[in-house]
Amino acid sequence: MAEAKTHAGSCRCGAVAYEVETDLEGLIECNCSHCYRKGLVLAFVTPDAFRLTAAGPQTEYLFNTHKITHLFCETCGVQSFARGETADGQPMVAVNIRTLTDIEPFSWTAQRVDGRSF
Repeated sequence: MAEAKTHAGSCRCGAVAYEVETDLEGLIECNCSHCYRKGLVLAFVTPDAFRLTAAGPQTEYLFNTHKITHLFCETCGVQSFARGETADGQPMVAVNIRTLTDIEPFSWTAQRVDGRSF
């Protein structure tokens, strides 16, 4: 099991930036109509493992059950993270690891999830 590390991330223009503590294990790549079209690869963390360091203007997007608040930068349109709840009702943050600025692209492995069928 990998050790948790603090990673830096941001949208493309840098208006929205964050730090997240994660071991980059249990990543998912979902084929639902939202995740697939955006190319999201997600790490799920507790809210205390996530810190916004720059909170530029963001717009929220809700779909399906409206249980996850998808936030994206109003300037560049990148979705760095979303806030919601786990299946058992615990608060969580879903971080798009493609927005981490301190890891090598494709240095991770993600499990593919059939979100289209939910």
